[in-house]
Amino acid sequence: MNTQETIRKTGNFIRTSVTLKMISIGILVLVLLIPTAMISSLRREREARRDAVVQEINQKWGNRQTLTGPFFTVPYKSFYKDKNDKRRYSIRYFHILPEKLHIKGDIASHIRYRSMYEAVVYHCQLEFSGVFTVPRFNQLNIAAENILWEKSIFSVGMTDMRGIKESIHIAFGEKNYTVNPGLKTKDIADAGVSSLIPLASTDRSIPFSFKLTLNGSDQIQFTPLGEETTVAIHSDWASPSFNGAFLPVERTLSENGFTATWKILHLNRNFPQYWEGGRYHVNASCFGFKFLITADVYQKATRVSKYAILFVIFTFSAFFFAEIINKNRVHPIQYLLIGLAVILFYILQLSLSEHVNFDAAYLISATAITLVISGYTKGFFKKTSFTLTVFSLLTILYLYLYIVLQLEDYALIMGSVGLFVVLATVMFVTRKIDWYAVEKDTPKA
Repeated sequence: MNTQETIRKTGNFIRTSVTLKMISIGILVLVLLIPTAMISSLRREREARRDAVVQEINQKWGNRQTLTGPFFTVPYKSFYKDKNDKRRYSIRYFHILPEKLHIKGDIASHIRYRSMYEAVVYHCQLEFSGVFTVPRFNQLNIAAENILWEKSIFSVGMTDMRGIKESIHIAFGEKNYTVNPGLKTKDIADAGVSSLIPLASTDRSIPFSFKLTLNGSDQIQFTPLGEETTVAIHSDWASPSFNGAFLPVERTLSENGFTATWKILHLNRNFPQYWEGGRYHVNASCFGFKFLITADVYQKATRVSKYAILFVIFTFSAFFFAEIINKNRVHPIQYLLIGLAVILFYILQLSLSEHVNFDAAYLISATAITLVISGYTKGFFKKTSFTLTVFSLLTILYLYLYIVLQLEDYALIMGSVGLFVVLATVMFVTRKIDWYAVEKDTPKA
């Protein structure tokens, strides 16, 4: 009899102990971290798949473009003595950047689709103009007779030459030249086009101009090689993300697109107007903009999923306090099913947002989970009042999360205020509960 009585008391303690119930709820929360992590892994997998498809589209149309130039690459003889003390020479190169560089153009954006994924590509028509000034010999520290001016090469660097859509004709001084693919050296740019344009040591302030018709995707950037560089761009893309080393000095954004103007002086960058070899890296001074997709479903899904465990805790807390106040037991299995339903919201939202817009996916997912949990609550609590309470609580939580997602810049303060309100509400509702007495009471089955 003593053994049976002990077993009965132990079983009763396990069923009625508030402390053990809190511990079991905590364990369930930890268990639910596993499906939460699986959802994050699924999101990363889907995002990687999207990126692979977008990259495939971009490669066929034209990748990100970074335009560097124009600049002159001039060969010269560098003499040295070999091991037999004979005087020999090797060909080296120095580079001359333009005194003035002006770029203006229009960039038309296009959306390309593959399956359910989309990629932003663009077609641009750019006009380059400016002035080159040949430096004096004392500025170069190279003997005049060693410079091969007649073999000077006019170069324009670009990252993806597959994007070139029209022939490039260069007006330099009073003459016109065509270009060929490839650069003489990789000191300034890795790829591009070039043309043999002879210079002379007496040349001063020679104007140049050319047009460039180019395809690209996702982003376009420019390198400020001019002693004074100005870039004026107009595009029909409504949501640019200006990036790089310099922001526009003027910009106008509207629903129909934007215009932006940059002005960079040689004092703003960390390389001179002429140098030998590959001493300087000009890429650190690139600037431009990215075609920002504001409705990035995976970025929003990442932000939403960060609240998964918090929502589980809030929902479990509501049922736990309902147990205490209404003297109704909720089995750990029921807690687990409710928690899984809360986690399922994030899978529904992610999968639906790949096919419909984010707002519709969020509304459908939140409504479905709210109705499922409310109906399940009605089944075992059998109290309409508490069912309505659960329905209202979940509605408020999902509505609050949606508002936080829209106010990205104020997400932290909104989250902090929300947590404060929740904690204050719990403290107010439970202020008269005698927790020691609760341990002695036996909830109804």
